Amino acid sequence: MVAISYEDIVKVPKALLHDHLDGGLRPATIVELAAEVGHELPTTDVAELGRWFVEAANSGSLERYLETFAHTVAVMQTPDALRRVARECALDLATDGVVYAEVRFAPEQHLERDLSLDEVVEAVLAGFVEGSEQAAAQGHPIRVGTLLTAMRHAARSQEIAELAVRHRDAGVVGFDIAGAEAGFPPTRHLDAFEYLQRENFHFTIHAGEAFGLPSIWQAIQWCGADRLGHGVRIVDDVTAGDPPVLGRLAAYVRDKRIPLELCPSSNVQTGAAASIADHPIGLLRDLRFRVTVNTDNRLMSGTSMSREMALLVEAFGYGWKELQWFTINAMKSAFIPFDERLRIIDEVIKPAYAKLLT
Repeated sequence: MVAISYEDIVKVPKALLHDHLDGGLRPATIVELAAEVGHELPTTDVAELGRWFVEAANSGSLERYLETFAHTVAVMQTPDALRRVARECALDLATDGVVYAEVRFAPEQHLERDLSLDEVVEAVLAGFVEGSEQAAAQGHPIRVGTLLTAMRHAARSQEIAELAVRHRDAGVVGFDIAGAEAGFPPTRHLDAFEYLQRENFHFTIHAGEAFGLPSIWQAIQWCGADRLGHGVRIVDDVTAGDPPVLGRLAAYVRDKRIPLELCPSSNVQTGAAASIADHPIGLLRDLRFRVTVNTDNRLMSGTSMSREMALLVEAFGYGWKELQWFTINAMKSAFIPFDERLRIIDEVIKPAYAKLLT
């Protein structure tokens, strides 16, 4: 097998389903925006700040990991800042070879300067349009879909769900809940999920990351999630053996082809996996779960889609066949219409990988 380098991976089309807008800012942008609003940072040296985010997130604790967002959210409180961050996000992903991305953010966290929820969403959507247009002009076309996130410890999920549906024809393709799982089960937000189902709207739920199988079961069976945000702890329902034995929940998730939005580097940082080599993605892929590869928070993990795939190549010996499989899985699981998904698979992804698989 020909060795696959990081530089090779950058050149192939990739699809991304789980990426947080406030977890992917450029360190230089944070420094500039913080100076404009008077927000104090751990350091104003761009390189040092980038390292600080990664080191602070390397604690092995989800709660400590989430604390790093205080600095990124603080500089995303004006329309201009939100547009800039979204524009740069689209450009950065496209430069990395991502042809389809779903980027999520929580509008309720960007109201400190008296913006309305709708104004927040409109600014971000405008930024994604600008970034996508600039990326296409540079020869890196990308389609960006936006997911609106409600914070699971708050009480605004119904309001955010209605906001998402209100902007569904302007670029919002789905809904999500995020934040610390322990003590804040998805069932607290049943009204929002039932509303979304009545509106025929897609949603994913952060589940099975820091918390275990009950979180996954509730997300699927009580709330009706289309996908599992992370879902890595489904492996707790798989008993080692030759062959491995799936419990009833794991078998249901696999049988129903429920997509797992796995984020290898992030899962290691938050303690969901000991290392990339020990990450359950290897077993789950072998068992043919609907596995997808994602970045989660590019700034905090010091990562990109290409880096995540390169890490898997190194850890598991994957080749182009496996990387294409992950990519097509993601496109099959996207929240955009079927014909758009099929077009990207047939006209962009498969032709690019076909040249490498011959």
